[in-house]
Amino acid sequence: MTEKQTQHATLILWSLAISAFAIGSTEFISVGLLPLLVSQFKISLAMASLTVSGYAFGVMIGAPVLTILTARWNRHTLMVGIMVVFILGNLMAASAQNFAWLLVGRLIAAVIHGLFMSVSSVIAADVVAPSKRASAIALMFTGLTVATVTGVPLGTFVGQHFGWRFSFLFLALIGLVSLLATWILIPRNLPVGRPIQIKNIGRLIFDKKILLALLLTIFGYGSTFTSYTYISPIMTRLMHFQPSTVVIILIVYGLMVAIGNTVGGRFANQTPLTGLLWMFTLLTVTQLFLGVFISFKWMGLLMVLLLGLFAFMNVPGEQLVIVQLAEQDHPENIGLASALNISAFNIGIMIGSGLGSQIVETTGLAMTPYAGVLMGILAIGLTWLLKRATK
Repeated sequence: MTEKQTQHATLILWSLAISAFAIGSTEFISVGLLPLLVSQFKISLAMASLTVSGYAFGVMIGAPVLTILTARWNRHTLMVGIMVVFILGNLMAASAQNFAWLLVGRLIAAVIHGLFMSVSSVIAADVVAPSKRASAIALMFTGLTVATVTGVPLGTFVGQHFGWRFSFLFLALIGLVSLLATWILIPRNLPVGRPIQIKNIGRLIFDKKILLALLLTIFGYGSTFTSYTYISPIMTRLMHFQPSTVVIILIVYGLMVAIGNTVGGRFANQTPLTGLLWMFTLLTVTQLFLGVFISFKWMGLLMVLLLGLFAFMNVPGEQLVIVQLAEQDHPENIGLASALNISAFNIGIMIGSGLGSQIVETTGLAMTPYAGVLMGILAIGLTWLLKRATK
């Protein structure tokens, strides 16, 4: 690529990262607000966690359906529309007078989340040299990791000091900034995708290698959420940190996520499946030790930070694997394959947080990491099977 093309690609990637920051802040902000929502709406912790799993459900549905419906849309117009809906969803959540209305607002914001991530992943992979694809996807996903570093802790801080409604207003404001960045930075002449037929979903799912890739995303990515969904109450109730300290810990946690995401992108550039095997193994071992030390303040904190390091490290590799497999056998459906993988990420969140909520209700917070261990073991096995299938 020429220097001009490289600069143009970098501009596109950073514009995507800005939007990913806004959307990423929305996805995970409920993790820090669960105690406040429990108090406001007089609901159980498991019920409050629906703001996490319900959001994931919206992403799961929205990613493939809206990707199909908008395949021929101008990409600049589509990205602008996505951010407008994002702002409206968060304004609805901020104005909620009951828990059901809050969930509706979350669902509206979630539906376009999947569309954004599926389209932007393909754009990120297409605008750079083949050897830099995983790193490009990692840069785009840096918006999500920076959201974990600053957006989620800041939203949690705002909620603790000014009320949870202001946290969603804060997200709407970030969305407005992102809307302006999208309008200015995203080129108006990006390639338009090919028409996508619904029946092609079946072709992809019944491809053994694609199916294995989707399953390893579900269990590998989702394994973190059995405990991460409840990380705030874990740190306050079991590790006995003050709520103000939890905000600081979440910032450090986010820094660890950013490091892990960058490292994961570099490891995945050449041999993504080998990299994923190592990543899932390290993540699973960390969750095992989190369970062992969950009631020990400082050792537990160390495990939480290591969880941040390994939690999203697998994301670039998982997204690259699905794009590579689609390029080999389903080149006309790369965008749809990417969308299905975004759905898989969020099915993983639903399974992980849902499994965690059942454990909280039956055996308590302390057992949630062990469910993540079981999901991690499944992810390791699925990655090994896919690696054999692609030889």
